Amino acid sequence: MRLELTRLGDYGVRAMLELATEPGEDWLSVPRISAAMAIPERVLPKVMTDLVRAGLVEGHAGRTGGYRLARSAATITLLDVISAVEPEPDARSCILRGGPCGLDGRCAVHQAFTDARQAMLQRLDTVTLADVTGRPGG
Repeated sequence: MRLELTRLGDYGVRAMLELATEPGEDWLSVPRISAAMAIPERVLPKVMTDLVRAGLVEGHAGRTGGYRLARSAATITLLDVISAVEPEPDARSCILRGGPCGLDGRCAVHQAFTDARQAMLQRLDTVTLADVTGRPGG
């Protein structure tokens, strides 16, 4: 079974891991984050804008500008990050066909996959950036 993020979700998680690995007063630039995490530099500003909008990251413009975590890595969950950059899935979409479920809006496996998705989201909401980077306070 494949569970995957979109490219934006992938880039968002990687960017946040870099920021969590380098906590402190330093602002990390787009080129630095891009190079460290192999994220295309042309895409990263959009990802960072979404993370700033979600209140997870602070941005500072200018030559010495860049980005840093808006709060401790111990308070930012993977679900926070993913929700900031990933589009919300259509709950009516069929896991089997990718389009709308059957005539009544539900296929035979719809509820099982809906429940599994909910369990995954609950788990992602318990794992923080500090947990995955091994940096206690971040």
